[in-house]
Amino acid sequence: MVGGLLAMLATAAWPLVGQAHPAVPPARLSASSTASVISPSRLPAEPGSELTIYIMTMGVGAEVWERFGHNAIVVEDRSRGTAIAYNYGMFSFRQQNFVLRFVQGRMDYWMAGYPAEDEVPRYRAAGRSVWRQELNLTPAQRIALRDFLTWNAQDDNKFYRYDYYRDNCSTRVRDVIDRTVGGAVKAQSGEPAGGNYRFHTLRLVAANRLLYLGLALIEGQPVDRPITRWDEMFLPLKLRDYLRDVRVPDSAGAMVPLVKNEETLYESHAYPVPDTPPRWGLALLAIGTVMGMAFWWGGFSGRRRRVARALLLVGGSFWALVTGVAGLIMAGMWAFTDHAVAGGNENVLQCSVAALGLAAVLPFALGDRPWALRTARGFALLVGGLSLLGLLIKLLPWFVQANGQVLALFVPANLGLMAGILGWARGGEAMTSEG
Repeated sequence: MVGGLLAMLATAAWPLVGQAHPAVPPARLSASSTASVISPSRLPAEPGSELTIYIMTMGVGAEVWERFGHNAIVVEDRSRGTAIAYNYGMFSFRQQNFVLRFVQGRMDYWMAGYPAEDEVPRYRAAGRSVWRQELNLTPAQRIALRDFLTWNAQDDNKFYRYDYYRDNCSTRVRDVIDRTVGGAVKAQSGEPAGGNYRFHTLRLVAANRLLYLGLALIEGQPVDRPITRWDEMFLPLKLRDYLRDVRVPDSAGAMVPLVKNEETLYESHAYPVPDTPPRWGLALLAIGTVMGMAFWWGGFSGRRRRVARALLLVGGSFWALVTGVAGLIMAGMWAFTDHAVAGGNENVLQCSVAALGLAAVLPFALGDRPWALRTARGFALLVGGLSLLGLLIKLLPWFVQANGQVLALFVPANLGLMAGILGWARGGEAMTSEG
């Protein structure tokens, strides 16, 4: 801005140059007269004016880790002829103990800079949209941002402990920009968001039904808490949208939009994303009800029909095994890992660890062994009772987890399995008393 002001002053004085008296020695010219004879083209550029800062935002892709989009900060330096894209989303499957660290919730990501000209072709080849926003920063802010990113990319500074929602590749970009503009982004982003973490997660993974159900199960109450627009910028596309509303002071103190201009570098419709999560509650309730009725029928008719007995044996054992393993995983993530989003998970009542005991003893119970009948009945009552409890606690104000779709599937299935095993056990006891 100072360089531009000097250029305007020099331009305004340009008609006076020809009127300068040729007999006056240059050493005796006043400071104002000296300014009038300097060519605008020779005025020194203000440091930082050679830099342009962009936010590059990439749309969703096909892979699991691409479903949330991506972004990077691009620093273009015209004096050097370079443009570097700084990316905070770097990870590798070849990291030491990758699987263990992933399970523990202790993933280390890092940031790195790459030639920006390579980014658009790469994402275009993957069918992912690319947008670019030029930021309205002062020259001094551009220098500060460039220097910070250069420091951050060094080996000693580039790693950080990744968190899906609170510290990811997009929140890192958000924080760098907010730091550069003196906290203006956070100060202007305190309004309630349109959705919470679960809302966005489920709508973005809706194309993968197995992943959808898995995330609906393992994420607990923390993802259902209200969030602000600041929090919602964990999504790159939300960061792109909200930056448009931020205003910052320029070099003269006037308030200007943070986003100077915006352009679409490539637009793709290969991976559409719904605005809201799919409403599968009725479909899941129908599936759960059919399963529950089948288990019930297997228990009450299995002694007369081999198909019914096989259904209870195979289907019931498999369902108990799957839910038991899921419960073990959820309880372990809640108690023994750093996955904060797995805490306070009401779904452990639907996927009870007790189901593992039921899966182990059910084949023996269907063989009418007395000890197995008693044990299976006890496990069945525990599994069904916990599942029903998970439904009843929704009447209390402290249990706010949005797990209605999980309840729709698991409650009727678990209660049906309980009823079927109790029916089989009752038939076995009747045969024993008659004998």
